Parts: sequence; C-alpha cells; structure tokens
Amino acid sequence: MEPMTSGALNGGGAWEQALYDHLTSHVENEVGLLQAYQEAADESHSAAFSYLVGLIVEEERRHHRTFAELAATLRTEVDARPEEFAVPRLGHWGFEHAHIVELTDQLLERERDDAGALAELAETLDAVKDTTMWHLLVDLMQMDTAKHIRILEFVREHASPGAT
Repeated sequence: MEPMTSGALNGGGAWEQALYDHLTSHVENEVGLLQAYQEAADESHSAAFSYLVGLIVEEERRHHRTFAELAATLRTEVDARPEEFAVPRLGHWGFEHAHIVELTDQLLERERDDAGALAELAETLDAVKDTTMWHLLVDLMQMDTAKHIRILEFVREHASPGAT
C-alpha cells in the first residue's frame, strides 16, 4: 500500500472527498495519539500502567492501519487506480460460498465455546479483581471474543449463497 496522502481525489464527488478528508485526518491524529500513549508509558515507572498502555498502543496501531487502508481503498476506487483494494469488496468470496459458510460456522462454534469458558474464568477471578489486573484482561478477551463473533456473523450473512 502506498503512503498516506491527503489532498484532493481526482474523481468522485463531495461525499467521497469529505469521507477521504475525514479518514486521512483521523490517521494524522492517530499518530499524535500513539506518540502520547508511548510517551506516557515511557514516563511512568509503573509496570502495570506501562503494560496496560502497551495493550492500548497495539489496538491504536491496528486502528491507524485500518483507517489508512480505508482511505487508500477509497482513493483507489474513486480515482480508478489499477491496484488492488486494500479493503476488498464483499462480492469477492470466490466460488466457495458454501465452504466459507461451513468454515465460518465451525469458527463461530469455537468462539462461542470460548465465550463460555471466559465467562467461567471471569467468575473465578472475581476474588482477585481488586488486587490484580487479571479480571480486566479476561474482560478484554470477552470483548474481543464478542467482536470475533460479530465479524463471523457478518461473514456468514454476506457469504451465504444468495446474499446480496
């Protein structure tokens, strides 16, 4: 993917330009936020604070990359560039819709099992939630598992034969 460039799109209308400007300005703002988090972690002498800020930095880096990919995809589409979209279109499931749905169902089952196991673990860790960050970390994993389930449900809905 090419470096992030803000500025005018060659094609598209006002809506596309406003969206592109929003995406690219968000990427630029994320750089400052990432630096602020990193500086806060570096300034602190708290291992706990540095650890938790490190988790946030990992997610902020992913957010930064996702916004950059969205902007690059919009530019590719609107300017009719020949390169592949950084964020593929939904219609590119290939000829294996049924296989994708089957794989998705298997993964959904595993994620739902994981959600149950994490809920049990969270209950077990109630006893130490005020003395360790373990309960918080399990809470975060539960949120991630819910996000994974949402992604897989989206895939299932859109990859099913006959989906629009």
